[in-house]
Amino acid sequence: MERKSFADMHCSVAQCLEVVGEWWTMLIVRDAFLGVTRFDEFQQRLGISRNILNQRLGHLIEHGVMRKVPYSDRPARYEYRLTDKGRDLWGVVTAMRQWGDRHAAPDGPPLQMVHKGCGETVEATMTCSHCGESLAAENVWPVAGPGDFDNLLQVNGSA
Repeated sequence: MERKSFADMHCSVAQCLEVVGEWWTMLIVRDAFLGVTRFDEFQQRLGISRNILNQRLGHLIEHGVMRKVPYSDRPARYEYRLTDKGRDLWGVVTAMRQWGDRHAAPDGPPLQMVHKGCGETVEATMTCSHCGESLAAENVWPVAGPGDFDNLLQVNGSA
């Protein structure tokens, strides 16, 4: 079954998936966060075919998630680096990794993050940007935002 495009869907989650929702794409972004920058390194680590990798990198460049930076003129060679837009996916990759650690890693996490400031192994948590309290689905509710120009939010009668 071929995936439809989410380009016309008025939803921020759908728009994110339009850019990074293909499974190889998030693995490429994950590896970029781990310091991988060169085509051959991505290809070797992921075991992805060269043509699929080329397509996925092109898509990420087209959407401003990565940029090509030349590192050799002869032959022409490039590194692929995350842009600010790409680095904003760190929280998404982290949430996916932590979910996998909890629900799909019976022998324990294959990778852990250490905070450079204190040297401790950490787990990222979501906190309120105003009061600092921990956030969970149970203690937040959706309200229409400024982009909800058509009153599209219809959740539990709260629109």
